[in-house]
Amino acid sequence: MSELFEYWQLLLIPAFFALGWVAARVDMRQVVHESRTLPRSYFQGLNFLLNEEPDKAIDSFLEVAKVDSQTVELHFALGNLFRRRGETERAIRMHQNLIELPDLDEKLRLQALSELGQDYLKAGLLDRAEEIFNKLLGTAFEDEAKRNLLEIYQVEKEWLKAIEIARELPDVASHRDVAEYYCELAANEIMRSRPDTARGYLEIATRENRKCVRASLLQGDLLLQEGEVKGAIEAWQQIELQDPAYLALVAQRLLESYRKLERPAEGIALLSGYLERYPSLDLLEVVYQLVLESEGVESSYRLVRAELQRNPTLLGLEKLMSARLPLVAPEVRPDVELAKSIIHGYTKRLSRYRCDNCGFKARQFYWRCPACGGWETYPPRRSEEFDQSL
Repeated sequence: MSELFEYWQLLLIPAFFALGWVAARVDMRQVVHESRTLPRSYFQGLNFLLNEEPDKAIDSFLEVAKVDSQTVELHFALGNLFRRRGETERAIRMHQNLIELPDLDEKLRLQALSELGQDYLKAGLLDRAEEIFNKLLGTAFEDEAKRNLLEIYQVEKEWLKAIEIARELPDVASHRDVAEYYCELAANEIMRSRPDTARGYLEIATRENRKCVRASLLQGDLLLQEGEVKGAIEAWQQIELQDPAYLALVAQRLLESYRKLERPAEGIALLSGYLERYPSLDLLEVVYQLVLESEGVESSYRLVRAELQRNPTLLGLEKLMSARLPLVAPEVRPDVELAKSIIHGYTKRLSRYRCDNCGFKARQFYWRCPACGGWETYPPRRSEEFDQSL
């Protein structure tokens, strides 16, 4: 039986080779046939593209489209390629010419219109992009158009329009994002001294997201603007229940508020407790200032040294050198200043915030990343602290 099986195996091997040869011949004939049916302009376009003459390539490919509408997909691919490369003028030209073709299928025309809107968006021509995406509402490209409109309204800071679109895109814009839109509105109203309107927006923001730290922060700012210092402190203290990592953002506000109340001891106790429970370089800076003012140089130095022992960082070491400087003998001071300046050269690169989403670094804190557009993607910690927590 085994000999018979081996015999059939020997017969099958050349049969498989024969089938492969036939398939290859059929495929090759198909390729040759299809290549013969393509217009000469197609190959001219490829040649121009390979020779880095994209303008001439576009003209050739457009000529192909006039002869054979089935090559439209090629134009979409090229348009997307140009847009990704930042050559938006060429992408716009490509898609505009497609739209103007008289016999183009309506679905393909709408697709070309959507691509043109994205070209304008990439080029920063927001008005033209918005006009096109509004035309696409009610079509098969409506959802994509709404997503792009949402991006435009955020860039233009048209927050009411952004909220309206976001309500229709729950899978794209979360409750957190919508709460941030209302916070943007509230911040504008606070700047214009319209407390009642601002308060209304903040109430909606809190309903959208009960853990919206920014709403509590702005609520405290609003109360402080109205002279309600105690109320402002209470609003900022709510952040501990929402996300204590953000307490560093209101530490300076709390410091100034306790100064106004002439109750520095309470401020020291509150902020020192925060620093012990939620270590942060920004919190350390504020507590250091409070202790320095109320208890003197020696106490502030002991505070920084104890914190550095608990959470060793280069930024903390630089702070320790600053705190130590007034306490050293005059003949030693130049050495301490030299060490501090050397450390500062390294800490300049570390004293930044970093986006969790895209990794973009910035010297200041952003609620919305300027690179990727994500909301609340910046942890309120410097990059050195961030790296140590990984």
